[in-house]
Amino acid sequence: MAYTPPEQPMIRVRLPQGKEVLGIVQQRVGGSRMKVLCLDGKERMCRIPGRLRRGLWVRENDVIIVEPWELGGDTKGDVIYKYRSKAEVSFLKKKGLLKSIEEEF
Repeated sequence: MAYTPPEQPMIRVRLPQGKEVLGIVQQRVGGSRMKVLCLDGKERMCRIPGRLRRGLWVRENDVIIVEPWELGGDTKGDVIYKYRSKAEVSFLKKKGLLKSIEEEF
């Protein structure tokens, strides 16, 4: 009987849409705020909105989706989503979405 490798389950990965950008948390500042290095090359001070505050635990080096603010979009933003599993992050690397900040990671 020939060996058949186990099938890997299909994973659905949320990708940034519209104005959203990918980022990596560099430093927790306090409260629900953190410094994030975004894929567009800008460092933003981001916060976790109140509706996500209790359910979203973010640490340094986590990959997240950031929505820049309308006012102060180059320096501030909101955390919209956190990639929870290593499979999701490896999928982003395979697609080449984390290329510009991969050396930091």
